[in-house]
This record gives sequence, C-alpha cells and structure tokens, in this order.
Amino acid sequence: MPVTVPDTADETLAAAQRGDEEAFRRLVAPHERAIHVHCYRMLGSYHDAQDATQETLLRAWRGLPAFQPLAPLRHWLMRIATTTCLKAIERRGRLAVSAVDVGYLEPYPDRLLDQLAIPDGDPAAIVARRDSVALAFVAALQLLPATQRAVLILRDVLAWSAAEVADLLGTSVAAVNSALQRARARLAGGAAAPAGPADPDERRVLDAFLRAWHARDIPALAALLRDDVTLAMPPQAILIAGRDAVVEFFATVPAGGRLDTIRLQPVQANGHPAVAAYLRDDNGESRGYGIMVLTVGGGRIATITGFPDPALFPVFDLPLRA
Repeated sequence: MPVTVPDTADETLAAAQRGDEEAFRRLVAPHERAIHVHCYRMLGSYHDAQDATQETLLRAWRGLPAFQPLAPLRHWLMRIATTTCLKAIERRGRLAVSAVDVGYLEPYPDRLLDQLAIPDGDPAAIVARRDSVALAFVAALQLLPATQRAVLILRDVLAWSAAEVADLLGTSVAAVNSALQRARARLAGGAAAPAGPADPDERRVLDAFLRAWHARDIPALAALLRDDVTLAMPPQAILIAGRDAVVEFFATVPAGGRLDTIRLQPVQANGHPAVAAYLRDDNGESRGYGIMVLTVGGGRIATITGFPDPALFPVFDLPLRA
C-alpha cells in the first residue's frame, strides 16, 4: 500500500505517531546531524556517537506516540540524546585523568560538520561551531564528570536555560549553576582554550608540511613546528613534547623514517587541517593507515594528533587503498 505523504509538519508528526516509519524518517532527518555532533561532544568518539545516535532515534521512535509538542522537536530529541550519552558514559566506567588518557578519542570530519545549519552564515556562529568541536575542547570535555559535561554542553554550546537543564537532569537550578561553574573552571585550567578563527596561515603551513614530508626533508619539517609542539597518538597514552623530540620521532619511527613511502592526502577535521596517511607496502600498494589532525598557531604547527586507525577512512569518505 503506498504511503500517503503528509502536507504539513503537523501532519508528518501525526502520521509518525500513528506508526508511519517514512514520516518518522522525514521528521527526524533535519535533526540527525545535530544529534550526532551532540553525542560526539559528549562521548569524544565518532563511532560511539554513531551508536548513541541510533539508540536515540530508536528511543524517539518508541516514545513518539506520547510526545506532546510543548517544546520544539529538536529539544525533545536532544533530551533523549543526552540521557543516552549519560548512560553510555556510565557504562565506560573509569573517568580519564588527562587528555592523553582519552584513548577512545576520534576526529570528526568537517564535511559532516558543514551539514550543521549556520543562520545566515553568521561569522560569530561559525567560530562558535569551530570552538565547540575543536579536538582539544572535545578531549577536555572527556575529563569532566558526566553530569558536568552534560551541563556545560547544554548551557554553553546549545544555550539551554538552567531551568531546562535542571528539568532534564532531575536536579535544581542551583545545582546546575554550581556544576556549570565547576566545569568552566576545570576547562579554564586545562588546555582547551577557544580555537577562535582559523589561522590565516593554515593552508600555507599544511602545503609546506606535505611538501617537506613527501620530500623527506626533515629540516624543512622541523621549521614548520613550534618549539612547544606536541604529538599525541590515541589510543596510546603517549605524548611527545617539544620540536626536537617530535622531529626525532618523524625521522625514525613512521616507516623507519622513510616518510617518502607514506603518502599524505589533505582533509579537514574538527575545524582543523588534517591529513590521511597511506603507507606503501612491499608490493607497492598504498593502504590507509591513519589520520593526523594539526592545529596551527602563529604560522606554525602547535599540535599533531595521530589516529592510527584505518576504520576512520570510510568516515572521511576516503578509499582504504590508493
């Protein structure tokens, strides 16, 4: 039997509440990316956010018949997504004690972030979005207790009122305000300063990084790094700090220092320049190895976060072989 296509949003909602799966898909489709990004901020992992989004939509489908549109649908969906993520965090158990300890951290492709609506291309809103998904910010969020994490994201990123957050968490406005103050203080004392507008030299630095890497030009590579550059490689709890140490790593470890056997392809992640690395095997075939996310400050590379996980390539819409 053909599905009747509702003419209005109210009719779409009514049809979905009667069990029309196609109407439900149309109803939630405009909100799926926002839900996924919210889950990513909460959980720090693209794949965990994928699972949480699917669970959110399943719970929404089951709960839709009882939904009363007293608030926007997105607000209701975000309530479900938040409680879903809180349960996922509880299942993880131990809280990470440092950003290096966040072994489940994964990058988020800019091509998907671009699906989030920005009203009238507002420059301030674009910067705010960049800050809210910056890798350092997402990693720092994972160091917060689950409730503080939810409060900070809902209040400072999604602009919910303290009363709305208190209602969701089953607590008082005073408790929400206290949790928000503690969360802000914790982030202010860490390494999650706002990313701000993109460095105008980002593209130049990335291009120079690619040239130096492919030419195996270690001095040129070193010249692109800040003195205080850091290199992290989740899920390994490793932090290499300082230009000399990072240069030594690149000169000796990846492919035994044969950087020319690793082809880099530029991508974008978390509002940062990034590269996908393809490692050439003994048969001359290049296979996806991992993603490196760079942050640039003052015209030089400030941080490098490497994710040695081929499973990220489909996430970035990249082939596993090149």
